[in-house]
Amino acid sequence: MKKLWVRLACVLLMAAVVGCATPDKPSRATLYDFGPGVVQEPALALGPAPGPALSPLVLADIEASAALDGGAVLYRLGYADAHQLRPYAHARWSAPPPQLIRQRLREQLAHDRPVLDLNESSALARSGGAMPRVMRIELEEFSHHFESPSQSAGVLRLRVTLMENTPAGEKLVAQRAVAVRKAASTPDAPGGVRALAAATDAAAEEIRQFLLQAR
Repeated sequence: MKKLWVRLACVLLMAAVVGCATPDKPSRATLYDFGPGVVQEPALALGPAPGPALSPLVLADIEASAALDGGAVLYRLGYADAHQLRPYAHARWSAPPPQLIRQRLREQLAHDRPVLDLNESSALARSGGAMPRVMRIELEEFSHHFESPSQSAGVLRLRVTLMENTPAGEKLVAQRAVAVRKAASTPDAPGGVRALAAATDAAAEEIRQFLLQAR
């Protein structure tokens, strides 16, 4: 009987050791994007007819540094070390920020005009159409910036360049630096994501107005 109890104690001890040695399953990161955007209501049948669409625009891929072209949701501690970009441990973008920003920008600009990719522009030229203007964008900042542990904002900075296609190549038409800061509702990754999405929408409207002025 004593030997039976000893064996049982050994089995229980081994089970406990194995249980402690088994690593916990890694927690999956939460994926974020900019949400569904604003769905425009259809125009009323008795309302004024929409004006003619503006001339087509080519929207090139947005350029960014390697740090801003990854999937991490980034933040800065302005009150501690504003020069260091830090990734949230369990928060990821569903696509690299340049792609998400370009998609939202294209959706906004398409309300006024056709927005084309570079390959679509080449096809248009081959079919005898005029080469549209090209908009090139550099992403310079896209992070959740903390002024203090409780106060923060989503910060977006872009450099927008509008180019004219000519037989001699691209010619500069206009350039604009766009900087938007939107307060975050909470000092965490979800709050930073919402603030950056709002900053992107505000930047898209500013770029839209820039294009209207550059006609």
